[in-house]
Amino acid sequence: MSCLQTIQDYGLRSIGYGERLLPKSDFTLCEQFTLIGSGMIWNIYFGVLALLFGFFFATALAVAKSSSSRLFRKPAEWFIFLFRGSPLFIQFFFAYFLFLNLKGVHPFFGPFTAAWLGALITLFLNTSAYTAEIFYGALRSIPKGDTEAADAYGMSGWPRFKRIIWPTMLRLAWPAYTNEAIFLFHATTLVYFSGFPAWRQKGDALYYASYFADKTFNPFVPYPILAFYFIIVTLVIVGVFGLINKRLNSHLPSARRAKLRIRPNLIR
Repeated sequence: MSCLQTIQDYGLRSIGYGERLLPKSDFTLCEQFTLIGSGMIWNIYFGVLALLFGFFFATALAVAKSSSSRLFRKPAEWFIFLFRGSPLFIQFFFAYFLFLNLKGVHPFFGPFTAAWLGALITLFLNTSAYTAEIFYGALRSIPKGDTEAADAYGMSGWPRFKRIIWPTMLRLAWPAYTNEAIFLFHATTLVYFSGFPAWRQKGDALYYASYFADKTFNPFVPYPILAFYFIIVTLVIVGVFGLINKRLNSHLPSARRAKLRIRPNLIR
């Protein structure tokens, strides 16, 4: 079988298109690259959606935590503490068995036991907590002169937040938020090793890498391929977030512009 035919057969297998059965023997390098790359579709799906929805929820949490009202501040503090204080791996297990029990109560919760929804919700809540703490720190670091200038212009409420507070918060938080985005994509590899089952062998990149490692008894081929794909994703994130960071700091002199410093978390 040619490599082109292998790509046609297995390139979209992780989402249900192409060959149903995985290769059983005589694994080629092309098969490993193709299937692990196919699994990356799920990693990108989890990462992009959790990051997108988590960004807005984290903003609301950060604002609530900085509120003077206990009614808003305390729930935000406890939410952030809960998801930052417990390991993500345990959160996946807890969420799966919670949704499994709820499924027994009502069929509505059936889709939540699938990785595409249940694991996505867990990642969304986890990254929201970490991002909220980053944004909260940025809110506390906003120069007093910026808010005083807004007050002097008669800005208050939503216009003040939209034009002064939020852009400044993003500018200050963006370098740290970039690291959180990178870690979130790396954390997507935990999905199918935590509790959420892979339906009909439609797993993520680590699922397929482990399959080849188990079948060949040689982890030194599939896992470096997996690392290669995640390095590419990391470079894309750094590039995109770097452009956004440049845009956020475009009004500042070059000496005052925040630089991206990539410091991936080894342990969460």
